Amino acid sequence: MSFNIFDIAGSGMTAQRVKMDTIASNIANINTTRQPDGSKGVYVKKDVSFRTIYEDTVNRGYSNFASNSPDAEFDSRTGNMLINANVALNNGVVTGGVRVDEIYEAENGVKTVYDPSHPDADEEGYVDLPNISLVEEMVGMISASRAYEANATVAQNVTTMMQTAMNI
Repeated sequence: MSFNIFDIAGSGMTAQRVKMDTIASNIANINTTRQPDGSKGVYVKKDVSFRTIYEDTVNRGYSNFASNSPDAEFDSRTGNMLINANVALNNGVVTGGVRVDEIYEAENGVKTVYDPSHPDADEEGYVDLPNISLVEEMVGMISASRAYEANATVAQNVTTMMQTAMNI
């Protein structure tokens, strides 16, 4: 079995970009107490979860890869069999990687603070704010950025190895 390293590295870069975008949204809304339409409602911190693309398709065997399977679709333009919308079967080669499984609201996404001067404070002076820590978000951003760079480095190194192999 062969895995296409460019698909894997590219999917990793895409997933980390989504994570960085989500973190940027959290940071941008760190003090947001209103909804986009102007109604009262606090922004809730978002998190991202990832899932491997090939999940268990590799272990199910080729019998489940038939074109009449609800998980499979034949692309007549390229001649590839698309399985689970993210896994391609072409001459017995299954490509893999990672995908964003879900962007979800954090469990403790809202905190209540006492600030009677805030325009959205209740009668007792309390206001709901997003429970976003700038330090935690920056650590997550650095982590996602480094993972993105690592995937880019993998793709660059494979390209260099292929060029070197062609020169032999």
